[in-house]
Amino acid sequence: MINPWLVAPLVALAAFMEVLDISIANVSLQHIAGDLSAGQDESTWVLTSYLVTNAIVLPMSGWLSEAMGRKRFFVACIVGFSISSLACGLAPTLGSLIFFRAIQGLTGGGLQPSSQAILADTFPPHQRGMAFALYGMAVVFAPAIGPTLGGWITDEVSWRWVFLLNVPVGIVLTILVGALIEDPPAFTRMREEKLRRGRKVDKIGFLLLSLGLGLLQVVLDKGEEDDWFSSPLILWMTILSAISLIAFVLWELGEKDPLVDLHLLADRNFGMANLLMFLLGFILLGSTVLLPEMVQRLFGYTATLAGLVITPGGLSIILVMPMVGRLVSVVDSRHLIALGLFVCAMALFHMTDFSLQTDYRTFVWARIYQALGLALLFIPINTAAFRTIAPDKTSAASSLINVSRNLGGSFGISLVVTYLSRFGQEHQTVLVAHTAPSNDVFRHWVGQLTGLFQLHGDGAAAANRKAMGELYGLVQSQAMMQAFLDDFRLLAVIFLVVIPFVYLMRKSNPRSGGPVGGH
Repeated sequence: MINPWLVAPLVALAAFMEVLDISIANVSLQHIAGDLSAGQDESTWVLTSYLVTNAIVLPMSGWLSEAMGRKRFFVACIVGFSISSLACGLAPTLGSLIFFRAIQGLTGGGLQPSSQAILADTFPPHQRGMAFALYGMAVVFAPAIGPTLGGWITDEVSWRWVFLLNVPVGIVLTILVGALIEDPPAFTRMREEKLRRGRKVDKIGFLLLSLGLGLLQVVLDKGEEDDWFSSPLILWMTILSAISLIAFVLWELGEKDPLVDLHLLADRNFGMANLLMFLLGFILLGSTVLLPEMVQRLFGYTATLAGLVITPGGLSIILVMPMVGRLVSVVDSRHLIALGLFVCAMALFHMTDFSLQTDYRTFVWARIYQALGLALLFIPINTAAFRTIAPDKTSAASSLINVSRNLGGSFGISLVVTYLSRFGQEHQTVLVAHTAPSNDVFRHWVGQLTGLFQLHGDGAAAANRKAMGELYGLVQSQAMMQAFLDDFRLLAVIFLVVIPFVYLMRKSNPRSGGPVGGH
């Protein structure tokens, strides 16, 4: 029998490779646009195409695992992801790069749920905490290191190596997975039984899911850019997405062999775990976007330095997660989740004390503070989610919980970016109202700055214009700073509000790995 601790780092590396590719290309868009003679707006489809196809395949990966066999599906995903990564790195035009990125998202979408399902089946319940710690380090650290690594590779070598690096990793993974991983007997028996009975492809479910999630991802990714529902295209995409997803849910609930087993959400533990995982993705990616954006826009940080604000938090997660993995075997998961939510909320409230005078070290320590809370969430949520799931349902369950995290991330990024713009406009309106000649403080600063510019040789009129320009720039900076702080405050409040709902989950007996009181 293969040692499960040889399997765990393999599947964690596969998940890390796929999650990394979601964020690593973000900082390379300007270079891609320049190299391929495209506009900045056009280059953003390099990200959107990946997210759309990734969102479509994630929920159906459980069904595909059962249809193909989990090991065969996992290897096919790694091979497909590696080949499409090679094609992305060699793409001669933006159109071909967008196409290959869509294929990359399609083939990579099955890696996360397959990795998690393999871990859930390889380890007994009392050891899953440590196994999920390894997986959690991969999927939480990847978005943290992605911008820094992507920026460094782009600056030092070429944006093409952002994609080409996946190829040697994929080759090694394919060989090792083929040698070390096998489908569990219970999964194989269940799959063979379904094949004997005959399996039909849920074509209607596939069409509704693809349309619903594909359009939703485009809306979330492009909504703010196109001013949301003032754009007829975004409006109609939203309506079609909502209709498709509602129809999909109704259709799947009536299917005997559904593409996505939504009945799993009726389990109280699993349903709450999905909600919490949605929020984890929401806050993790929402705050991961906010902090680098803030230091670049208001403090003049480079992309690489902005990434280095985030990276220490990722490293702290790697250090803390093994300890959390041990804790879930002795402490009720609900208490750890509630503590994690509280720590994250306090960390985000701490970030509302930032000002235009805040230094690099303060940003880094604030992110580390938040990362400690995030480390307390990922493993207990996953452990609680799979505690009541039957072995033959782990693939379907893993697909759903990964969809929840990815959708949470997409919603989180869209919400914080949208509210950042709106909060900024509100604060600027309030501050501008005070920049009037009748305001003594305003007159004082105009006089001071005008005098300063006159000392440097400017005429009275030119010096006054420069003074007004300086003050307007300061108003804009202060308004935007307050908008970032409002976003951090909003995320903190969301975390606090959710804490009581954690205790809707069943109390667990950590040492046995099972729930108390049945299922």
